[in-house]
Amino acid sequence: MNAPLTLWISTSHGEHRVEAHAGQSVRDALDATELRVRAACGGTGSCGACVIHLLAGEANPPTLAEYQKLGADERAQGLRLACQLRAGSDLKLFLDDPAPPSRWRSIPDEDLAPPPPAQRALQAHVFGVAVDLGTTHIRVAFWDRHAGRRIATRRGPNPQAFAGADVLNRLAAAEASPRRAAELAKLARTAIVDAVRDVLERDVGSVSPMLAEIGRVLVVGNTAMLALLAGRGGAALLDPDHWQEAVDCTPPDPAGWHAQWFMPNADIVLAPPVAGFVGSDLLADLIATGLTSGPPGSLLLDFGTNTEIALWDGRRLHVTSVPGGPAFEGVGIRHGMSAEPGAIHRVRDAAGALVFETIAEAPPHGYCGSGFVDAIAMLCGRAALKTSGAFAQAPGPAGYALDPALPCSAITAGDVDAFQRAKAATAAGMEALLRLAGLGWGDLRRLCICGTFGHRLDVANAARVGLLPDLPRECIELHPDAGLAGCEHALLAPDVPAAFARAGAGLEAHNLSLVPDYDDLYIAHLRLRPIRTLSPA
Repeated sequence: MNAPLTLWISTSHGEHRVEAHAGQSVRDALDATELRVRAACGGTGSCGACVIHLLAGEANPPTLAEYQKLGADERAQGLRLACQLRAGSDLKLFLDDPAPPSRWRSIPDEDLAPPPPAQRALQAHVFGVAVDLGTTHIRVAFWDRHAGRRIATRRGPNPQAFAGADVLNRLAAAEASPRRAAELAKLARTAIVDAVRDVLERDVGSVSPMLAEIGRVLVVGNTAMLALLAGRGGAALLDPDHWQEAVDCTPPDPAGWHAQWFMPNADIVLAPPVAGFVGSDLLADLIATGLTSGPPGSLLLDFGTNTEIALWDGRRLHVTSVPGGPAFEGVGIRHGMSAEPGAIHRVRDAAGALVFETIAEAPPHGYCGSGFVDAIAMLCGRAALKTSGAFAQAPGPAGYALDPALPCSAITAGDVDAFQRAKAATAAGMEALLRLAGLGWGDLRRLCICGTFGHRLDVANAARVGLLPDLPRECIELHPDAGLAGCEHALLAPDVPAAFARAGAGLEAHNLSLVPDYDDLYIAHLRLRPIRTLSPA
């Protein structure tokens, strides 16, 4: 990756600080933030809409597109096209006319997987959309399948969150009211369509005609999200008798449901889940990571409100899910937030002083999941927290502030309890699968951590509090957008069902409520201590 740089951008609404990389266009840097330029050409410079004023700093000379769209006087004044302007140093810029605020942001290139092979045989409706429908966020990638070219990506919040951060709350809401079930389905569908329209407006320059050129939309997600999107409600998943069976996530009225997407020529496919709360997002993770091509003792964790776990023992693929709870995504804790600018994503000790690192280096507003893990580890290291999770000295109603001058650094007893429950469920799920496979912690050779939570996770701190097994760092892989990457590979595969079938070959789903010692494992893993002290290899 190129050296990090800083863009200092003034607008009529204030000052903004944006991270960039040498050689990256200013437009691309801004598209990953809430501040965006106007655009309608995908970065070719042909629309001329992304005018920005370069005040100071080193950058590339004006391009041919800028000579065509900007007059000599404008270029002399420092006006540039943001899509053509590439930083060679920190830059000072003024943006007079930003694009309207949007919920959608581009996914950073470094989080995206290499493109899968193209479908050269496609001649009509060659465009495709890959969707990773998460409980908290939705990720979308727009593809030219014939050329094998990823045109653009988007990431934004799942608007179903109004019905609860936890999947069970949303399922219960859908089951209680057909009207609410229809509303939840519409919210998710509309959000996906809006993300696609945002891509078409900004990166293609044409909307309605291009919607008709989309030939396939492929959606992966956890079972609850797929059932809600299909309008199936929550009856099957709220019944424990269905937790080890495949759940039907096909729309009850396929023709009517399809018409609501406004993509008349698209084959809209909801990749079927595995069983119970193990969704097709896990199969996408398996495709992206190639877990079963690794050695026996390969483990995969997809952290989230519903955490999915897969273990490859060399012959069989053992999978399960546990209620991770929203704590891993910064939700449900007093000063928690999602991975957005201002979220504390790392807490580290620098010569005895705590340093709080935030996303986009914005002023801190609260913890996202990875920062909260660091904070818990720091409290344990200071002996402010006992291994039981109790504070050594009871904090006041505001909680224990790691930095007294930073109120949002405070952690309450309820926050610690939420984290303990989530990490205990995850660790107990891992150990249960190991035992079912006849393996122990010492047999692990590879650990793939998927999801946004793992993107910035300090694995040493996670191991210190017992969230992860204490493995050599070279055995641990971080795959922040594995669900979307696997969905992209399946989208461009000649046979979509076959791609998922290969990923799930030899799969055995386990309902942990039927594992006799799971509750004992859960209780043992509630303590804030390394996993290896609980279960010798």
